[in-house]
Amino acid sequence: MEDFEKKVSIKEPMETDEAACSSSSSSSSKIVHLLRSFLAIQQRRAQAYAKLKSGFTEYMVSGGELPYQQLCSEITQEFNDCSKQVLEMESLFMNPDYGRTDLAQLLRAVQEQEKQKLHLTATIQVLKKAGHPSERLVSHENCRYKTAMEHECVHVHEITEAVGTEEAEANAEYDNALKEAIRGVQNAVTAINEHLEEVRYEIAALEAE
Repeated sequence: MEDFEKKVSIKEPMETDEAACSSSSSSSSKIVHLLRSFLAIQQRRAQAYAKLKSGFTEYMVSGGELPYQQLCSEITQEFNDCSKQVLEMESLFMNPDYGRTDLAQLLRAVQEQEKQKLHLTATIQVLKKAGHPSERLVSHENCRYKTAMEHECVHVHEITEAVGTEEAEANAEYDNALKEAIRGVQNAVTAINEHLEEVRYEIAALEAE
């Protein structure tokens, strides 16, 4: 009788351990699946940025406003869709079934950097579309025409020291704004890549269990 009880007392914890191990394995598998899905979304974002960059370069050459605006709408929709899916992943990681608040925060950090990157990318394109102040084209629609080939240009003015200083300040302000935006994008990209490396480490650790 004692032998039987000993066998039972030993067997029950083993069954519990096996069940816990199976549950842990299943949970790890779900987490890995979510993290890999997140990396796939980041790949979509990278492809969208490449498409946007290519489209903007083409716009600067051809000046085709409509195709560029259509592209911007498509890219905006793509980014919104990506963000929505990541938010859903964040919620899942916060759920007690997953209990990985740390991963939810990691995804949130990437989201914030992606938002900053997109905002600054748009700023760069707006600045480049406007062009350097001293190189912007002048419109003559308000000028007075004496003949079809001759007009009195309202833009002609005496070049003074004050005017020269004002133009130099405008150029410097433009250069600083562009440099700051470019630097901001570079910083965002660096931060995003660091977070993605953390995600890959987490996947490797879970798969090694």
